Amino acid sequence: MISTDKNFICNDDFKVIIDNTPLVSLDLIVKKNNKILLGKRVNPPAKHYWFTLGGRVLKNEMINNAIARIAKDELGIDLVSLPYFIGVFEHIYEDSIFQKTSTHYINLAYEIEIGLSENFPTVQHDEYKWFSESELLKREDVHPYTKDYFIQELGTIPQEKRNYVE
Repeated sequence: MISTDKNFICNDDFKVIIDNTPLVSLDLIVKKNNKILLGKRVNPPAKHYWFTLGGRVLKNEMINNAIARIAKDELGIDLVSLPYFIGVFEHIYEDSIFQKTSTHYINLAYEIEIGLSENFPTVQHDEYKWFSESELLKREDVHPYTKDYFIQELGTIPQEKRNYVE
């Protein structure tokens, strides 16, 4: 399939990619007044779970440009400064947008503080809610991978500094 969008990947090609390679994505841990913004996912993977906002890095897209694009697409905001880098996480799902296909993400997590905004886009999430950290850790409808961002020893890669013998 031919598209005028240089970042468009037709479904057949995208399925081959998902079947054979991990995707690099960015997750934004959005904070305001000691609360964390989560969206309820409308698509697999993690459909119907409260999850952080984010998206994949596109081919030839610099990470800083991907952060700005994702903030615009997922939050409807223009960034005035770059967010704080939290760490590298790995998400492996049994499902994807394709039936019987798993998804493997390498996630770069960033923390961002935002001002007042409540009119968030509804393409990837149909609801938004502000959670305290303790509240999101207790809820069963918050995805475990989202909880990992607040329990770093379970998700961050590397989990600890190691001394390697050469």
